[in-house]
Amino acid sequence: MQVKSRHHLRSDAVDDIEENLAATLGVTLDGDSYERVEFADAERDLVLVDGDPAVCYFDDEPFLTVRGANDFPPESHVVTVDAGAISFVSDGADVMRPGITEADADIEPGDLVAIAEENHGKVLAIGRSMANGGEMVGESGKVVESLHHVGDDLYEFSI
Repeated sequence: MQVKSRHHLRSDAVDDIEENLAATLGVTLDGDSYERVEFADAERDLVLVDGDPAVCYFDDEPFLTVRGANDFPPESHVVTVDAGAISFVSDGADVMRPGITEADADIEPGDLVAIAEENHGKVLAIGRSMANGGEMVGESGKVVESLHHVGDDLYEFSI
């Protein structure tokens, strides 16, 4: 990923990110420095919190990256998958109903979600919900579109 520009965020932009993540995920970011990184070859911008890639803009909506979600575990908007789904989700596959063991009831179609594995609670991917949280556990069908996962370019990015 080629960096196009990099700049520190103003306090009002930082407040917007912190308020959005607190309201959506129940997460309190604890950072002293916030830098926005724009890429020449990617549609998403990244926010470094104290130098770590913690927040990404998905369609202009701030949300935690996989690394950010593991550093600041979300309390809501989490979809939990079983051990059989881990390798698929980690490779960027969309999430299917049979692999889901639990999903927060407050999730609505179009919401960004963190996809975590059930044994240790580690976040494997970030995706966009295609169903209500209460309808995610089931027998068949795709319910979360994968947007960012362990091992992709965004995950591997470092300055």
